[in-house]
Amino acid sequence: MSAEIKDLSPKQVWGYFYDLTRIPRPTGCMGEVTRFMVSFGKSLGLETSCDEVGNVLIRKPATLGRENRKTVTLQAHLDMVPQKNAAVEHDFEKDPIDAYIDGDWVTARETTLGADDGMGVALAMAVLADGTLEHGPIEALFTVDEEQSMDGAFGLKPNFLKGDILLNCDSEKEGELFVGCAGGVDMNISFQFKEDTYVPEGDVAVKISLTGLRGGHSGVDIHLGRANANKLMFRFLKEAVRDYGVRLSSVKGGSLRNAIPREAFAIVTIPGDNVEALWELVADYQDMYREEYAGVEERIAFTAEMVDLPKTLIPEEIQDDLINAIEGCQNGVISMLNDFPGTVESSSNLAIVRTSNELIEINILVRSSSESRKYAVCSSLESVFALAGAKVEESGAYNGWQPDIHSPILRLMRSTYKDLFGKEPEVKVMHAGLECGIIQGAYPNMDMVSIGPDLEHPHSPDERVNIHSVQKVWDFLVATLERI
Repeated sequence: MSAEIKDLSPKQVWGYFYDLTRIPRPTGCMGEVTRFMVSFGKSLGLETSCDEVGNVLIRKPATLGRENRKTVTLQAHLDMVPQKNAAVEHDFEKDPIDAYIDGDWVTARETTLGADDGMGVALAMAVLADGTLEHGPIEALFTVDEEQSMDGAFGLKPNFLKGDILLNCDSEKEGELFVGCAGGVDMNISFQFKEDTYVPEGDVAVKISLTGLRGGHSGVDIHLGRANANKLMFRFLKEAVRDYGVRLSSVKGGSLRNAIPREAFAIVTIPGDNVEALWELVADYQDMYREEYAGVEERIAFTAEMVDLPKTLIPEEIQDDLINAIEGCQNGVISMLNDFPGTVESSSNLAIVRTSNELIEINILVRSSSESRKYAVCSSLESVFALAGAKVEESGAYNGWQPDIHSPILRLMRSTYKDLFGKEPEVKVMHAGLECGIIQGAYPNMDMVSIGPDLEHPHSPDERVNIHSVQKVWDFLVATLERI
């Protein structure tokens, strides 16, 4: 029973997390969860407000005698990434998440769990609700629409918060203190064309499907060598077009800018005489991809099936330019950080490729801890697609969070963690984007650290959160608030 999650320890944290799984809250659909948070704050008799973009702020007074301590802002985002396996029927705007306990983990059936960042929200809610804790003034900031455009963070006004210290609750490894993160920018690429209404006589139509990839978070998981469905599909299409007379009618790969694409589909036509050869080619590519990604991707399925003949095709010149550009564009890890070994500095994620109404749309999310490297990658991608005749635009740029390894709150949290658990926490920079960099722009004097429990495979249906690590993060958070 998924309701057993409410009985896990710490009970308040898991209880609030379970409540959040019952509330549909994909990015862009914040109404219900925002109302829930406002009602929660007011039910506790705490000062509760919303800003113009929908961020919720709840303030809790200091424990008696601690009124002059520094104000701590706990921050987490309300939205979640909506990803599901193809076979499951799930409407993220209406249906609750079917969460359940699986050994030492909590996960969800066939969909993302929403522990990113529902667990951070639940930790902050538990702090607000617990009358036994000792702490200075606290405010909890629950931001909206973080996963797509960081609208909540970008919408913050300079005087909305009062905090001196910000504890972000959106990182994904217990025992690690994050003091920096990458910035990002969206590359929005488009090809306009007039559809070709002539389908060669004797051609038949085939749907090519690539499914079963693991996907994942395009920041946290980009270094794990997982397959990108768009790159694999177009690698196949290049040979199929060149050697088998294939023509491309439509393509759809990926669904979210910050998720490594797990699936891609293409409708093509091919001379009837070449159909058997195409079946063999598809089977050969499936075997090749399974061999290349052995130990990384265990469920690759690359299949073909006959479908009705499409009415239109993408013109050959556009088709060839598209295939060559996608084959040539950088994807995955591009550079690593020297100061933090093992941490990605720059990457790109070929997130979405889709066709509709005489338009091809491509979205690539570029991330980097270096502003100059970020735009160098963008320039490289722009060159590839501009040579192919595409229109290239940038949007949604946000700054990284620059690390301060000498910050007072970091020093306090390192000593607190060692006192609690007998070992030093690791200090790291995250390649994923956190709202800290944007908040830092509006509140430059805030001292910031990010923490969180062990969370695996966010932004994919394999997402799960470790039960024991949640207890450790709660104990660490409570002890930290007592010492500030």
